[in-house]
Amino acid sequence: MATRTIKVDYLARVEGEGALFIRLRGETAEEVQLRIFEPPRFFEALLRGRAQLEAPDITSRICGICPVAYQMSACHAIEAAHGLRVEPAVRALRRLLYCGEWIESHLLHMVMLHTPDFLGFPDALTMAKSHPDEVKRGLRMKKAGNAIMTLLGGREIHPINIKVGGFYRAPSRSELLALLPELEWGLDAAEALLRWTAGFSYPDFRREYEFVALRHPDEYPMNEGRIVSSAGLDIAAHEYDAHFTEEHVQHSSALQSQRNGRGAYLCGPLSRFNLNFDRLSPRARAAAEDVGFVPPCTNPFKSILARAVETIQAFDEAARLVRSYDPPTVASEDVPCAPGLGHGCTEAPRGILYHRYSIGDDGLITDAKIVPPTSQNQRCIEDDLRAMAPVLAGLSHKAATARAEQAIRNHDPCISCAAHFLTLRIEQVEA
Repeated sequence: MATRTIKVDYLARVEGEGALFIRLRGETAEEVQLRIFEPPRFFEALLRGRAQLEAPDITSRICGICPVAYQMSACHAIEAAHGLRVEPAVRALRRLLYCGEWIESHLLHMVMLHTPDFLGFPDALTMAKSHPDEVKRGLRMKKAGNAIMTLLGGREIHPINIKVGGFYRAPSRSELLALLPELEWGLDAAEALLRWTAGFSYPDFRREYEFVALRHPDEYPMNEGRIVSSAGLDIAAHEYDAHFTEEHVQHSSALQSQRNGRGAYLCGPLSRFNLNFDRLSPRARAAAEDVGFVPPCTNPFKSILARAVETIQAFDEAARLVRSYDPPTVASEDVPCAPGLGHGCTEAPRGILYHRYSIGDDGLITDAKIVPPTSQNQRCIEDDLRAMAPVLAGLSHKAATARAEQAIRNHDPCISCAAHFLTLRIEQVEA
């Protein structure tokens, strides 16, 4: 039986550097590799010996698109190590900051990176010539998210106002209220974006996943919650290591995660949507129902719709938090210089982000573990491509390559986040 190879040396419209290799024999995928070759950056090793209060600033440098997720998971883990809880007003500000990151990240992916796949354009600049209003709307919405990041974080990229225990400075009520007009416009725009994307033509592809996400008793998951799955998992963040394992594969400079005894699992917007539809705000839930997008959904190509619904959620919640804001009594709590072991897990735009820190008597970090969403989704991405093999086999080489690349972009991989691991073996031979 004849073999056929689909090879992409440099994936476009993803964050970071990766490649794709598929070897088909007939309608079967003999080999599938999402090759992550970005140089590892050793952030876990860099954290050892650093002060516990430095963790949010150091880890935010892992990603310029989702730095808040790294800062929040780091803060939660170190605060958990000391049994520290922030006051409700600080918690609300953190959630508002996370709304800003979800908005800017989701809009970047949906409008600039993913939409061209559905409309047949090679890139967003080409697409803008035919859809200028939609692109301008998306960029303005992204700017609204950036404004939240700037006000609460001090700047849009790698915020500097976040600290363990809270914020260096809390904004005034008038400063937050200045955001409200653009947030209210953005909420209407987000609903229009969902209606637009709901009209796209979607490949008829479904696959069974184990969805994994946070779940909170009262809120759509973002900054806090238990880790749950569609297969019955329900654990606290400190139990993560007992249920998930990372493994090194030869073709990737990022570790791949799996559920112990079960294998690949999926985190991210589609998982959150399927596991937490009942936690969406009434307006976000109604918008999803109006376009017929309701759980269960196991078509990864429709993840763009989950992001659109979450964008409505983020604008809606951001506006609510701004309206109800009262400044905290103190911007941050004191953090003791004491030993401890802490775990934190929050929902980055692409899925759950787990941090674990061991802290010594001197307040220095002795060990760190960071598990980003993309390393958790790598196996699912490769499994998607295997399941897609019969479809790819029936397409021209150009069309098959485009469909395979689109399948990867469904998950908005943040390759730079994932590439923090490398096994180094030195063999010394005596002369």
